[in-house]
Amino acid sequence: MNQKHFDKMKNGQGFIAALDQSGGSTPKALAGYGVTEDQYSNEDEMFDLVHQMRTRIITSPAFNSEQILGAILFEQTMDREIEGQYTADYLASQGIVPFLKVDKGLADKENGVQLMKPIHDLDETLRRANERNIFGTKMRSVVHEPNEEAIKAVVDQQFEIGKQIIEADLVPIIEPEVDINSSDKAKSEEILKDEILKHLNALNDDQYVMLKLTIPEVPNHYKELIDHPNVVRVVALSGGYSREEANKRLKDHIGLIASFSRALVTELNVNQTKEQFDAALQAAVNSIHDASVNKNK
Repeated sequence: MNQKHFDKMKNGQGFIAALDQSGGSTPKALAGYGVTEDQYSNEDEMFDLVHQMRTRIITSPAFNSEQILGAILFEQTMDREIEGQYTADYLASQGIVPFLKVDKGLADKENGVQLMKPIHDLDETLRRANERNIFGTKMRSVVHEPNEEAIKAVVDQQFEIGKQIIEADLVPIIEPEVDINSSDKAKSEEILKDEILKHLNALNDDQYVMLKLTIPEVPNHYKELIDHPNVVRVVALSGGYSREEANKRLKDHIGLIASFSRALVTELNVNQTKEQFDAALQAAVNSIHDASVNKNK
C-alpha cells in the first residue's frame, strides 16, 4: 500500500472524482457531454471518445489536487495514457490518488436489491491494478427496499470481495448504494449501517476499507462508520440528485465527503472552448469541495 496515498485519503480536505462510467453507461456519459451515438460506429471509437473526454477533464487546471483527493477510473482508462504516462501515474504525478472500478455490473433485482455480477477475473485485475500503481478499488451494489436478509447479502458479498482486494494490498471502496427512490430510504439506511458495522468490527487491525454510500436521510447517520478505526474514509455518491441538491444534503453530514460522477460533469460539453470548459469544471469543483469540507455544525 502506498502510505503517501493512504495519508492523503485519510486526512486530506477535498473529494473524490468518479470518472468510472463503463461499457454500459458510456453512451449515456458521452451523450451528456454532447457526443451522440451517430458520431461513433463501434466500441473502439466510443472508448476513444470517452478517453478524450476524461483526458480533457483530468488535464484541466480545474482538476487540481488542492480540491480533489482522488479519482476513480474505468479499466479502459487505467490502460490508456495521458501525456505519455499511464492514467494512474499521471494522476499521482499531479498529487491525486488513483482508484479502479472492478465490478462487472449489477445482477437483476431480487428481493429488493441488486447484488454484483460475479467478478471472474478479479485476481488478474488486481494484479494489473498493482502494476499500474492503483491505490484502491471500487465496486457497486444497489439496495432498493429495506429487506434485512437481502441487505445482509449485499454487504456480505461486498466484504467477501473486499477482503480479497485487501489481500492484494489495495484498499477497497465498498459501495452498497441505497436508491434515492427507495420506498423507505431511511429504513434501508438503518439496516445497512448495522450490517456494515458487523463486518467492520470483524476486521483485523491492519485491514482497511473505504465506504461509498448514498447521502442518508438522517444527518450524521453514518458518523459511527466515519469514526471507525478500520475505515479510511466515507464518501458519498450523488445518486441521481442534482449537484445543487447533493451538495445541500452533503453539508448536513460532518466528515462525509463527495465522490460524485454525473453531478461533477453535468455542465461540461464537447463544443465548449477551453476557457468555457475549464470555467464550468472549476465551478463544479468549487461547489463540491465546499460541500465536502464546510459543514453545518
